[in-house]
Amino acid sequence: MTRINSLVTGGAGFIGSHVAKHCLDLGHHVVVLDDLSGGFVDHVPENVTFIQGSITDVNLVSKLFDQYHFDYVYHLAAYAAEGLSHFIRRFNYTNNLIGSVNLINEAVKHECKCFVFTSSIAVYGPGQLPMTESMTPIPEDPYGVSKYAVELDLKAAHEMFGLNYVIFRPHNVYGENQNIGDKYRNVIGIFMNQIMQKKSLTVFGDGTQTRAFSYIDDVAIPIAKCVNIPEALNETFNIGADKPYTINELIEVVSKHFQVEPNIQYLKARKEVMHAYSDHSKAHRIFKLAGSVSLQDGIQKMASWAMRVGARKSQEFKEIEIRKHMPEGW
Repeated sequence: MTRINSLVTGGAGFIGSHVAKHCLDLGHHVVVLDDLSGGFVDHVPENVTFIQGSITDVNLVSKLFDQYHFDYVYHLAAYAAEGLSHFIRRFNYTNNLIGSVNLINEAVKHECKCFVFTSSIAVYGPGQLPMTESMTPIPEDPYGVSKYAVELDLKAAHEMFGLNYVIFRPHNVYGENQNIGDKYRNVIGIFMNQIMQKKSLTVFGDGTQTRAFSYIDDVAIPIAKCVNIPEALNETFNIGADKPYTINELIEVVSKHFQVEPNIQYLKARKEVMHAYSDHSKAHRIFKLAGSVSLQDGIQKMASWAMRVGARKSQEFKEIEIRKHMPEGW
């Protein structure tokens, strides 16, 4: 039997580590490439080949493709901070766009069977609800712009060179292995870390903004399996939970599982979409999804993990390029 070689970028990070695990379950030989800027070595599953390095390192990326002749590329390496991306534009585009192009170039050269890309609902921009794959994206922040640019580049690579792709647009994913020490993104992890440090829960605005929070298994499993589903090739999918919740409702659920009375500090609202949720009927049809994990059950799983690993010290992002209009608390 011919060995299937798969590259998982960002495989020491949150979604990437879960995708790597599920690829192993499918019988793939998995190579993880991660620079550990937001991931942790102990998140890398056993029985994978781990390479510490960056997708922006053209020579390293080329060497890995030459050595392993990857059948599939699962590209999850990114700095996924929408709000912060306004203030780290060069960093954002270097990592999220140029790094992606390095991978696409090598995938074309080595005739990879499929390039799986994790994009974001950030590509849609504001006011398009529910978000559907047929809508024309209008991203309003550099993170969304970079993700949409990669989507367009993949489509161009398919038309020109025949590179197959699958694009996923997940949203507000949470669960075990999330970097709860990152104060700029992933509100559930931020709240859990603040609770364990006995700090106030910081909320931008009045907490009535809504998001559909997606448990990791509802996202990572379809991503790993998509290469085996012919109908998924060269398609784009929204993926994640269907039911939106307000941030205030989220606080109630998280606090309940930590058995604390929340102490909330409301900060000045930052520039972000007020409501964000997407339609997943296409993903349900193609992947035969059985329904998503409820917020209550998902939070229970993540809270148990978070209490086991403990709080993480919040890290300051040291490469801020623009400080004008930085939100309070950052």
